[in-house]
Amino acid sequence: MNRFKLMTMMFFVSLVALAVSPAVKADEHDKRTIVTFSQSIEIPGVGQQFLPAGTYVFKLVDNLGDRDIVQVFSQDETHVYATILSIPNYRLKPTNKTVMTFRERAAGQPEAIRAWFYPGATWGQEFVYPKSRAIEIAKVAQQPVLAMPTELAPEIVKSEPPTEALKAAPIVAVTPKGEEVEVAQVIPPKTEVAQAELPKTASSLPLLGLMGLLALGSGLALSLISKRDASTL
Repeated sequence: MNRFKLMTMMFFVSLVALAVSPAVKADEHDKRTIVTFSQSIEIPGVGQQFLPAGTYVFKLVDNLGDRDIVQVFSQDETHVYATILSIPNYRLKPTNKTVMTFRERAAGQPEAIRAWFYPGATWGQEFVYPKSRAIEIAKVAQQPVLAMPTELAPEIVKSEPPTEALKAAPIVAVTPKGEEVEVAQVIPPKTEVAQAELPKTASSLPLLGLMGLLALGSGLALSLISKRDASTL
């Protein structure tokens, strides 16, 4: 009987886990990610801005609905290298590791960072470049690149919190010829894929429930075995 009580308690513990598991990601609101680059990379900034090979911290510091603000910090988080405007981008299959994507680069040039996807998330951040630089990147990549007014580039390299000018900056996509086109030519509209992320938060619940049922079943089995052993003595 003691074994049965123990297994029953395990079952109720699993029910508690079912109730609190969605809160596990509560501390991940800023998507804080430590990334180590083995070589120099380009990020949005004034002209061409590069991060030397090394370790950096990426954080989502502001979510404005149709756009996000990402900051890149030094490893000890005492220095801000860039405050970058981004737009949510979608991927079909999330991964359990951080994914950084890059644009095709010109010969001898560091790769230009394109997007950042947090582990387990289907939504990531597609970075926006100042228009003058976006056109140059588009020429190399031969595809549209997200852009904002070039005159706002100095706002990216400020160490202060994001400015209202950056938050309100108009965002377009530019072609290799410098023509402005719809942002949808770079990333799909959010309304078309918003529902795809819903199953993600509940993905671990069936497994936890199964563990609880298995625990209860094991308890019942042990109880029956104990009674059978006792009857044979």
